[in-house]
Amino acid sequence: MSSPLLIFDLDGTLVDTAPDLLATLERTLKAFGFEIGEAGVSTTMIGRGSRSMIEQALTAQGHSAPAELVSDMHAAFLDDYGDHLCDESRIFPGVESCLDRFAAAGWRFAVCTNKLEALSVSLLAELKIENRFAAVCGADSVAACKPHPGHIIETAHRSGSGLEKTIMIGDSASDIGAARAAEVPVIGVTFGYTPTPIHLLEPDLLLDDFDALTLADADRLIGTPVV
Repeated sequence: MSSPLLIFDLDGTLVDTAPDLLATLERTLKAFGFEIGEAGVSTTMIGRGSRSMIEQALTAQGHSAPAELVSDMHAAFLDDYGDHLCDESRIFPGVESCLDRFAAAGWRFAVCTNKLEALSVSLLAELKIENRFAAVCGADSVAACKPHPGHIIETAHRSGSGLEKTIMIGDSASDIGAARAAEVPVIGVTFGYTPTPIHLLEPDLLLDDFDALTLADADRLIGTPVV
């Protein structure tokens, strides 16, 4: 019998990566001659991959760039971000105690993220929590990433767990949409980067902090009787 599984999104769910992502985005824009402007850069640009961040930032500031230039900017972004992966990024409060609590009850953990897999693994290693996860499935790990359900399905498969005992935890429409399409319960965190208020996305459970997530909550979501 497979163990129950918590699948976490990474940016804005497990780790507050916004300071480093946005700093890299600003440096990339400036390096290619684009002024930041009044619109600035925003956490709402995070969650759909780093190329999308660049495209959103350009659009928000009234700029446009051909696909080839965006590709060059994306390559520069990845180089810069790799050098500043964990300057200011920090695990959200309550994450480690949550992992301890659920691990003691036999749960396993995985990460399903639209960040590239190698960068995700490196970030988790910098934060000294990489060994807590049975699998890390990035945007380049699958043919189609979140909100495609295959991203969650592949993450569960790599973790050795069945979908019938899997819960997704995330902060954005991509997470909610992927979970709904994969037909797994989904928990939405209220402290993430979504441009749409998370309650409007109607997750099965809203979470203000990880200390509030109980085993009874998780058991109810996967249909296990609470003793």
